[in-house]
Amino acid sequence: MYPVAMTAPSKTIPQKDERSERLAAALRANLKRRKAQARVREDAKTDAQPPKTPSK
Repeated sequence: MYPVAMTAPSKTIPQKDERSERLAAALRANLKRRKAQARVREDAKTDAQPPKTPSK
């Protein structure tokens, strides 16, 4: 017969699945936030520079 310990890990699998889903959601939210911050910085950077005039 199989030892009793062989049946215990089956309950931990859903916890890992929930954890990985939670982490994936957190990573997606973090990426969206960082992209928004980068867009704001890029907009501020281009607004701060004076318009380039063509040299003749």
